[in-house]
Amino acid sequence: MILVDLAIGLVTMMMCLILQVTFTFWSVRHTMGTRRRPGTGSGMLEGIVALLVAMLIMMLGNFLQIMLWGSLFLVLGEFQTLYEAVYHSGVNFTSLGYGDLVMSTDRKLLGPLEALNGILMLGLSSAALVAILQHLTKVHVQGCSQSD
Repeated sequence: MILVDLAIGLVTMMMCLILQVTFTFWSVRHTMGTRRRPGTGSGMLEGIVALLVAMLIMMLGNFLQIMLWGSLFLVLGEFQTLYEAVYHSGVNFTSLGYGDLVMSTDRKLLGPLEALNGILMLGLSSAALVAILQHLTKVHVQGCSQSD
């Protein structure tokens, strides 16, 4: 059962990576690629809005991954309702580890695999937000120096 769970988990992790990279690239391209020339925006407020939009896009990607894992748990018969499965998935994905809902012994390995996946995907989101912030800071500084 260990090899089956590893195979299921790794396939799901690959699907999650594709999802997260798609949402991350989309938000980074939107924020960095469609920016106006330096000094033409409203400064800090424009940067905050851009970061908020990017964060929301990437969090949507994370939520879809939680839904994917939850749906998998439901299909595998680990939970009776989608709500329970998604709740358990969210606890795993974010590494909260409440332990109030537990999967069967045969599928317990999927929990740590999802937690590992969540750490990596949330780290990817964080790294992308930092890259966007660095870009916005650079654009803002260039705009300030050009207007002097």
